Amino acid sequence: MQINKFRDKIDILDKKILNLLNKRAGLAKAIGRLKTKQNKEFYVPHREKMVISQILHKNKGPLTDFALEVIYREILNACRSLESKIKVAYFGPEATFTHQAALKNFGASVDYVAVKSIPDVFLEVEKNRADYGVVPVENSTEGMVNHTLDMFIESDLIICAELSMRIEECILSKSGRLKDVRLVVSNPQPLAQCRNWLEINLPGVPVREMLSTTQAAIFASKHKEVAAIASSAAAKIYNLEIIEKGIEDSKENYTRFLVISKHPAKKSGTDKTSVMFSIKDRVGALHDMLMSFKKNKVNLSKIESRPTKKKAWEYIFFIDMVGHIEEKRIQKALNEIEKNCMFLKVLGSYPRAD
Repeated sequence: MQINKFRDKIDILDKKILNLLNKRAGLAKAIGRLKTKQNKEFYVPHREKMVISQILHKNKGPLTDFALEVIYREILNACRSLESKIKVAYFGPEATFTHQAALKNFGASVDYVAVKSIPDVFLEVEKNRADYGVVPVENSTEGMVNHTLDMFIESDLIICAELSMRIEECILSKSGRLKDVRLVVSNPQPLAQCRNWLEINLPGVPVREMLSTTQAAIFASKHKEVAAIASSAAAKIYNLEIIEKGIEDSKENYTRFLVISKHPAKKSGTDKTSVMFSIKDRVGALHDMLMSFKKNKVNLSKIESRPTKKKAWEYIFFIDMVGHIEEKRIQKALNEIEKNCMFLKVLGSYPRAD
């Protein structure tokens, strides 16, 4: 009887929650109409960041912050879809980790375009065939995704959001038996992330690189002696059995993804700014650049170099810093370093992923 009483109270609360959700959805539709008239962007990452941050700040439990963020992310995605239908390109095909990251950030109610390469994601947005693109940029164990960095050298697209996602690698095959495996296939990054597991569990078994984890899963679905390293979602879609989950060597295996577009994100309060530059070839040039950031109290969270591919031993530097381009200290630091740069390009200021 006590359980039934509690359930009755839950039923009453569910009705109230439903009514409030639909009221919220109605307000979102009204905002969508105004955005259409004013030709404004429907995806506003700084606003979504602020909404979730405010909710988590007020949370007193028993729901965890993680659970609340998942719930509110879906609410935001559903309400945004009522404002307008947007199109998102991602490095596919379906069931890649980039696809899962796109779903996490934009929800199920958008039009997704799977493309075959990272350059193709940029091209879809540049040609206005997609409103936004999602690309991987960095893995916590294997480092930067160089294809993504290289694209920013030529592209005028900017970063408007980022997200970090825990990556659980699975090994999949038609039979689901480890003893049947004679070849392992996957994208180079997952193969590297699972190197130790493969050496221990499949010693001597050859590996083959493929463009994506999903392409690997498709290949494995057609060959009974082949195993693919991919996501559990790929196992469901391509009718494969999971031999083992969580085979990555580091359990702190996260990948950072970027959302790219033609439109900048406004200040959210917890932001990151990414820039790229090349410097004049002289003694102490890079040291002087970094001192400008220190002097203006700008915290750098990442520095990476890439060859220009135009001249031997000439490099482009990529830097992530904490803060937004609208902040005076960041503007001052960038103005100082620009004097010593061959070129300087701001790749975007955007809400920092938790």
